[in-house]
Amino acid sequence: MIKVALITIISLTLGSWSPALCAEQDDAALIKAVSDAKVTLQGGLTASEPEGRPISGKFEIEDGKLQLSIYTEKAGKFFEVIVDHVSGSVAKTEPITEGDDFVEAKAQSVAMTKAKTNLKTAVDKAAGLSLAVSATPEIKDNHPVAAISVAKGGKLETVTQPLD
Repeated sequence: MIKVALITIISLTLGSWSPALCAEQDDAALIKAVSDAKVTLQGGLTASEPEGRPISGKFEIEDGKLQLSIYTEKAGKFFEVIVDHVSGSVAKTEPITEGDDFVEAKAQSVAMTKAKTNLKTAVDKAAGLSLAVSATPEIKDNHPVAAISVAKGGKLETVTQPLD
């Protein structure tokens, strides 16, 4: 009898779990953490400039803590710049030389090479009064655009901003 009850509870619990619900909870936690940050995504993009041209940026939860990560390009090399979201200073810079991060950085660089607008300006335009969480450039229909995630109404929405 106890086994049947336990199996029923587990089945009901698993049946109510959904990836969408999990994603909403993750988005809500990220939005809350970013709302409490003293530095905006735009501030992080500006802070990273001495380490190279910003080619993307995002807030993320890494090991349970908020992190502001900016990818930059300098002299044909790629770097991940971690900006302290409280002070706005560069906390760490690491080269990106392989793996998915390298592939993403190369694609973002191609998009930014075709851009006439820098990423910070695109984020400013797309975010308006909303809180910007990430900005990733890409090529769409042969034009550079930035996919910018903003917090609106407690959820993340993606706004596409032209870069040419």
